[in-house]
Amino acid sequence: MKAIINVKTDKRVKDEAKKIAETMGLTLSAVINAQLKQLVREQEIRFSTAPKMTTYLENIAEEAREDYRKGKNISMVFDSAEGALKYLQSK
Repeated sequence: MKAIINVKTDKRVKDEAKKIAETMGLTLSAVINAQLKQLVREQEIRFSTAPKMTTYLENIAEEAREDYRKGKNISMVFDSAEGALKYLQSK
């Protein structure tokens, strides 16, 4: 079941947010719904201009750092795309 939420906001803010959402291929409604779902899921609201990794991405980054320390899942350095493709196709 869908519910309607009426929110009053500054027209300029709405117009700018809508424009940004459209450049991402989203509607403003989709953006607001995603934010509400995130609030419910994480029970947290973040207000920041600085990017912050999610817990999920922090865990992946830690796994990658651990792999690097162990020398695991490390690819070679390539001089060209052709060299990289040749290496990948040989595996």
